[in-house]
Amino acid sequence: MTGAGRGLGAALAVTLAEAGCRLVLCGRNLGALAETAAAVLERSGVDAMLVELDLSDADSVARAAGAIHAGHDAIDILINNGAQWLEGAAEPHAPSDVLGVINAAVSGTYLLTQGLLPLLERSARPDILTIGSISGLPNAALQTAAVPFYAAKRAQAGLADGFAQVLKGTPVRSLIVHPPYLDDAEPGSDAWRLSPERAKGERATSRDIADAVIFALTRPRHVSLSILVDADDGGRFADAG
Repeated sequence: MTGAGRGLGAALAVTLAEAGCRLVLCGRNLGALAETAAAVLERSGVDAMLVELDLSDADSVARAAGAIHAGHDAIDILINNGAQWLEGAAEPHAPSDVLGVINAAVSGTYLLTQGLLPLLERSARPDILTIGSISGLPNAALQTAAVPFYAAKRAQAGLADGFAQVLKGTPVRSLIVHPPYLDDAEPGSDAWRLSPERAKGERATSRDIADAVIFALTRPRHVSLSILVDADDGGRFADAG
């Protein structure tokens, strides 16, 4: 799983481990990955493999794919969660920030998926699951996102659709979950426990996305899902605020 060092990625890691998955956690910050791995081990007993990965750097993607190949004969699930956030601003964005956001969400995600596809093809239940965004949907409100992030997420949705078409007729599914803007909730916290009790009008949480991911992955193999998780606050039609 990419982007596993914080926020939604860390919550997904714990949730997947508790569901019985053995994890390979990928991200730019090995220290943050180690914190996620410690939480996973404490809650589930699963000892995760850590792989340093900068999706905006093609060489880093190649090294990460090589490390995963070296440690595994097959993988069942690839969670494409890694993406760099870029907030809208009145001042021009630095070229490095723009390229980093687009390369991480699009080029790096594509190259990693391409590199790991042989391992997925050796699985009996192979899935590619992309964590998209409402920003990747037509006519969604821009809200606080910068245009490069908005565009990169639209392209990432295109990747998931493209993979689904290329992999038609194979055992590999391409799934996608589109979150709205979220409140972070750590597994085991009060925010996590109380998330199902939120009223309409309140923000979604990372638990809502984790639940959607588990739902998508556990559907019968003849079913592939594209899930929009929407909310009044932070959803498709929310005000910029």
